[in-house]
Amino acid sequence: MSADALVRLMVETPHVIGVKQSAGDLHALAWLLANLPEGKVVLTAVDDLLYPSFLLGAHGAIAGICTAAPKLSVQLWDAVKAGDHEKAVECHLKLLRLWQFLHAPNFPARVKAALILQGVPAGRPRRPLQPLSDSEIDQLRAILKCV
Repeated sequence: MSADALVRLMVETPHVIGVKQSAGDLHALAWLLANLPEGKVVLTAVDDLLYPSFLLGAHGAIAGICTAAPKLSVQLWDAVKAGDHEKAVECHLKLLRLWQFLHAPNFPARVKAALILQGVPAGRPRRPLQPLSDSEIDQLRAILKCV
């Protein structure tokens, strides 16, 4: 939905308390946040741009990167809220590196593999998705060591 439609939806539907903005467009997110009705919430799903999304005023995130790297995602949020932009950029760059691996075909299986490598028993991906290859696991393990 367009930013205009999301604002209209929140104004006309009192039970809608917020929206997930996942258009991948920071211009739309910025406009949405600037025109947000009072008391409403915007959660971003622009995985590779959480840092600027939080700077623009997003109230949080519903994003695959947060599932794959929850601690680092929270560190990014905390750094932005504290005004520690050096730390925020550091977190952003680490998340960006991980996102470059995750954002590919078989995305859900890639997120599950990241969880498993961090000790979270995420199980197998549902069919027709397949688990990652050994070489993909090795690549992901190397990325996670830097995250």
